[in-house]
Amino acid sequence: MDQIDLTGPFEVLSRIPNSTFALLWKTLDPVRDIKGLTLTPNATLAKSGPLDVLVVPGGFGQEDLMQDTEVLAFLREQAATAKYVFSICTGALLCGAAGLLRNVRTTTHWRSMHLLEYFGAMAEPARVVVDGKHVSAAGVTAGIDGALRLAAILRGDRTAQAIQLALEYAPEPPFQSGTPAKASTEVREMVEEQFRAIAQRRLVTAKRFRDVAAANSHPASPEVRA
Repeated sequence: MDQIDLTGPFEVLSRIPNSTFALLWKTLDPVRDIKGLTLTPNATLAKSGPLDVLVVPGGFGQEDLMQDTEVLAFLREQAATAKYVFSICTGALLCGAAGLLRNVRTTTHWRSMHLLEYFGAMAEPARVVVDGKHVSAAGVTAGIDGALRLAAILRGDRTAQAIQLALEYAPEPPFQSGTPAKASTEVREMVEEQFRAIAQRRLVTAKRFRDVAAANSHPASPEVRA
């Protein structure tokens, strides 16, 4: 994963009064993020109780989980009873693979926005989107914004504002290249090239999910014998 997909929201949500934050995985073994930062789970998927908020981070490793039946089953089970499901970046694609985004307004990383329709979601190119119990944040750092929005929903604006101040979260980026619309053509092409291989894999996977969903919704007519 991209660790900020997890650690950004963690920094916000772990400060919500009267709350606990569990880092869940299949085992308690350390997990290495795509750039080398090591994170240690403190509970397993199998032993997790019901969650009020299910947080689903993304990253390049999301693609390898799209066919992971244990992970997808866990997402479906938890989402059924959770008050909110919060996806960050391409965590939205994992939610889509679990069947959680049909007819849900959703955002994700700009490079994957066009894939949401393959999972039945309604793509909305915003930094944060709230649609019922589903909260989604765009790429990577947008998870902080989404977590603050979620904190406000759970505990009110004043609590969320206090968390924001404690973090001194007042972005003043040195460059105006944080979105495709603001970045120069040259910069966008550089990033497009970095994502080219994974983007192709994601498209193939998304189309496969669309085809399976279509087949399941229109089963073949049974053979009739006279």
